[in-house]
Amino acid sequence: MPLQRLSQLTASERIAGANLQLGVTLAAVAGALNAGGFLAIGQYTSHMSGVVSNVADMLVLQHWDLVVAGVLSLLAFLGGAMSSALLVNFARRRHSANPYTTPLLLEAALLLVFGLAGSQLASRELVDLSLIAILLCYVMGLQNALVTKISNAVVRTTHVTGLVTDIGIELGKMVYWNRSGERGPEGRVRANSQRLRLHASLLSAFFVGGVMGAWGFSRLGYIATLPLASLLGSIALAPRAVAWGWFATRRN
Repeated sequence: MPLQRLSQLTASERIAGANLQLGVTLAAVAGALNAGGFLAIGQYTSHMSGVVSNVADMLVLQHWDLVVAGVLSLLAFLGGAMSSALLVNFARRRHSANPYTTPLLLEAALLLVFGLAGSQLASRELVDLSLIAILLCYVMGLQNALVTKISNAVVRTTHVTGLVTDIGIELGKMVYWNRSGERGPEGRVRANSQRLRLHASLLSAFFVGGVMGAWGFSRLGYIATLPLASLLGSIALAPRAVAWGWFATRRN
C-alpha cells in the first residue's frame, strides 16, 4: 500500500474504504493475538463475555483466586479502552490531523514487549493470572476502543459475535421474500450489501489472522508478534513519514 494511502488510515477526515482497510488489518492482528495468546497461556483475551461468565461461575463455586483473576482481566481490557479514549480525545483537542496514531504506537510498543519478553512475563503471575493475559487484555481493549472511535462504532475487531449476528441479519434480509404489494413501515426488506461485505471481510480477517497467529506462535514462539508490532508501527508512523517527506521537498 502506498505511503500516502497508509497515512490516511488514521486521519481524522475519513476517506472511502479507510475504515474497511484499517478494520481488516486490525481484525487480523486481533485474531493472531487471540490465537497465539491461547497457545501461550491457554486463555482467550479478546472477548469479555467469557471472562464475565467465568467470574460468575467461580464466584458461585467460591474459587476466589479465579474470581480475582477474571476481574483483573476485565479491568485490564477496560483500562485499555479508557487509555485509547483518553489519547484520542487529547489529540483531537490539540487539533491533530491524525489523532489515532498514539494508541496504535502504544499497541505496537506493547506487542514488541510481548514478542521480546513474553517468556519472562509468562512465568510471572498476579493473583493466579499471567502477566501476559493482563497485557493482551489491555491491548485488546485499547484496539477495540480505537477502531470503534475511528469508525463511529460501525467496526469492531477483537470479537466476532456481533459480526456473525450482523451477517445473519443481512442474510435474513437477503432471503426474505417480498410479496407483491407487501409494504412494511420502512418499505421492502432489502439486505445492506455494503454492510454485509464489511462484516464478512472482518470475520474472514479475524479467522485468517488466527490461523497465522497460531501457526507463527507454534513455530516461532513469542517473536511471532514482532511482524504485528512492525505493521501497527508502520501505520502509526506513516503520517509523520509523509509530513517529513513533504517538508524535505519544500526545502529543496
